[in-house]
Amino acid sequence: MSLRRGALVVTAIIAALACVPAALADGDPASDYLLSQQTFLPFDAKIPAATSEQLAGLVRNANEHGYKIRLAVIATRYDLGAVTALWKQPKTYASFLAAEIAFVYKGPLLIVMPNGLGFHAPGGATKAGYRTLADVRPASGISGLMTAAVSGVEKLAAAHGVQVRPPVATAAPAKGDDRIRLAILIAVVGGVIAVVLVLRWLAHRRFSR
Repeated sequence: MSLRRGALVVTAIIAALACVPAALADGDPASDYLLSQQTFLPFDAKIPAATSEQLAGLVRNANEHGYKIRLAVIATRYDLGAVTALWKQPKTYASFLAAEIAFVYKGPLLIVMPNGLGFHAPGGATKAGYRTLADVRPASGISGLMTAAVSGVEKLAAAHGVQVRPPVATAAPAKGDDRIRLAILIAVVGGVIAVVLVLRWLAHRRFSR
């Protein structure tokens, strides 16, 4: 019975974790992420890990050095979840997303879509932000969106006296190393579960005696 209960607990945990991506995919995904994160990137755009880390690092640096900003890169209409009507309307979406996360964050918000940038900031700072971003035009493809995002963050921060650059990319771990780490993690988790189940069984046996 102890083994069966342990297996059911493990199965329930795995099922709960599997439901997390589905829950985040509902509604407007960026509003879920930007409640606690500074950067939202497309789910299925196949962005190199080093590029994602550099952009996230740039946004983090801007925040740490005095210019608060959050960023959402929207590559396809599917990145908008249930609000696909705002696809290729970066300015409208910037206002919409700002309202969605306003109870947690009220600072500058930058949106990058294939057809342009959207920006929202408190007070009259929105118009000034658009003037700063006037010459930023996303090129085609995901690399063009990422480049525009970097340029947009740099220009907005510089306009407020904060000079930031993307951090130097670190070498990605080899795939073999990833497999080894995964195998070690699985072994450790399996070992912990086995020890817990054995201890429960011994305690039950001792109690029965």
